[in-house]
Amino acid sequence: MNPMNRRGFVAAAVGAATTTVPLNPQTSEASSGPGRPGTPSPTHTESLPYDDRTDFADADRGFIAAYTGGPITTPSGRIAWDTDAHRFLADADEAPPTTVDPSLWRQARLLSRQGLYEVTTRIYQIRGLDLSNMTIVEGDTGIIVIDPLTSAETAAAALRLYRDHRGNRPVKAMIYTHPHVDHFGGCRGVLPDGTDGIPVLAPQGFMEHAVSENVYAGPAMSRRAGYMYGTKLPTDAAGHVGCGLGLAVSTGTVGLIPPTRYIQATGQEVTLDGVRIRFQLTPGTECQEEMNFLFPDLRAVCMAENATHTMHNILTLRGAQVRDAHAWARYLTESIGLCTGVADVAFASHHWPTWGNDRIIALLTQQRDLYGYLHDQTVRLINKGLNGTEIAESLQLPPQLERVWANRGYYGSLSHNVKAVYQRYMGWFDANPAHLWAHPPAEEARRWVESLGGQAAVRARARHYSNQGDLRFAVTLLNHAVFNDPADTRAKHQLAGLYVRLGRTTENAVWRNFYLTGAQELINGAEPAPKATMGPDLYQALTVGQLIDGLAVRVNGPGAWSLRVAIDWHIGDTYWHLRLANGLLTWTTDAGPGPDAELTMTMTRAQLLALLAGRSTDGITMAGDASQLTRLMSALDTPDANFPIVTP
Repeated sequence: MNPMNRRGFVAAAVGAATTTVPLNPQTSEASSGPGRPGTPSPTHTESLPYDDRTDFADADRGFIAAYTGGPITTPSGRIAWDTDAHRFLADADEAPPTTVDPSLWRQARLLSRQGLYEVTTRIYQIRGLDLSNMTIVEGDTGIIVIDPLTSAETAAAALRLYRDHRGNRPVKAMIYTHPHVDHFGGCRGVLPDGTDGIPVLAPQGFMEHAVSENVYAGPAMSRRAGYMYGTKLPTDAAGHVGCGLGLAVSTGTVGLIPPTRYIQATGQEVTLDGVRIRFQLTPGTECQEEMNFLFPDLRAVCMAENATHTMHNILTLRGAQVRDAHAWARYLTESIGLCTGVADVAFASHHWPTWGNDRIIALLTQQRDLYGYLHDQTVRLINKGLNGTEIAESLQLPPQLERVWANRGYYGSLSHNVKAVYQRYMGWFDANPAHLWAHPPAEEARRWVESLGGQAAVRARARHYSNQGDLRFAVTLLNHAVFNDPADTRAKHQLAGLYVRLGRTTENAVWRNFYLTGAQELINGAEPAPKATMGPDLYQALTVGQLIDGLAVRVNGPGAWSLRVAIDWHIGDTYWHLRLANGLLTWTTDAGPGPDAELTMTMTRAQLLALLAGRSTDGITMAGDASQLTRLMSALDTPDANFPIVTP
């Protein structure tokens, strides 16, 4: 898509719409987004405490200097982070434009703060150079780096900004709070040559979860993440205004330096460069493996991503394993006990800090009650016979929780979090047999359109419902029209116009990005999203078993029904027995060769990685039928990371 098309898709979609509805946050359209969909919402300009400027004061507190080095680029010259892209938010008026929900506009303007900040004595943060924050703690002889952003390029820029104002202190340790890529991917920007004796700390189980998403459903998650984060949207008040958790995700070089030391228990204390740190493990919360930690001598606590200034996701819209809202609330209760009276500032891997012990405890309590309430009330309603959609439509937070800015649904939402809790306990099936064997989307669409009298009739009915303010059902009808006839330009433009209107009035940033990116696909077609440059670290971190599992999920089952493959990989002292039968690739290991192996391949790990990358079999010793390898590789599908989302 050329730049003009990127900026023109919103206008084209709106121009193609057949009706005009005022983009007023107090109309029924405003309640179509996360929160209480389909009901008038009292929580926008009438009820939310917009006069409370505490968050703005906190976001600006401790400011030292902004990064002024211009766009941050990769070695090839590609922009990894455009420091000026979201400047319009910082320069904008306080009053929200008609194209953005007022509450989301407020959050976006808070996130537009960028630069080096002092959190407290010896603790500094660099914000606004990636989705996440980098935190730096000054030790006796150097610095401890916490969560080195997503990309090596942004992490290196953040470290330069710190050193420009605090001196060229050496890195003495690095800490990963959890294994999401925006918290470890920039490690090579901090330690370009590896650890070299420098300790790297992480929660137990870090490596398994850091690489697992890249092995199994990584291509699909990456595609959906492009819609969730709005990576192809124009960056302006009509398009991308952030994602609620941060402004955007950098697209530089992703690395992974394995931890040298794992935290194994809550209460474990470690001293790094003279700084005492006391850890709290919180598995199953925002990440499968995560940890908070207290600096008792500095009276500061890092809450990782467990308590931020937004409702978080129980199930992220890009796809992931469902998180445990009950455990999340329970660990926050534990955090309250660990922080009471001993912490004067709480900072996190996103957003801005909170100062004062009373305010810290209030934040943790409000977040604890948020996740605990949505969990317990969802389960209560499950046991009264409601399904996930019905619960999401009816569940409301108590007003005292709903009015808290940090509990607002900018990144997660009450609507999709409730459905995630339902999914965790009950799965996809709501027990209604009509939903047990539904048609796939295109086939169901064909029958809907036929039943309603054809494409023109569906477009007319959608227009009727949109005129009535029921955009939710209007887009349902038009979605059927598009899946029935993808060549129907009128239906696609009509649907795109409604997606734009829904996006402009939702408080949730990632819902907005999905709506607007869906509109973009309808007008301009599906396009590949920019991807981070995956350095060799992630591949080196994969076990041989994970590498084989990565092949197994690519086997074209029907195409391999009649194939029989028996290959042994001899790597070091271990034989890996790969067997393909019945369309399934399995593996086992032991110290000796398999008696039924048709081919034995003796190689190093580096040679295996080169083989799987399709580069070379040089140096690999093959004993047996070499065609076995060809047969295995011929059974593999190539993932499509650029599949369409809102069109068939």
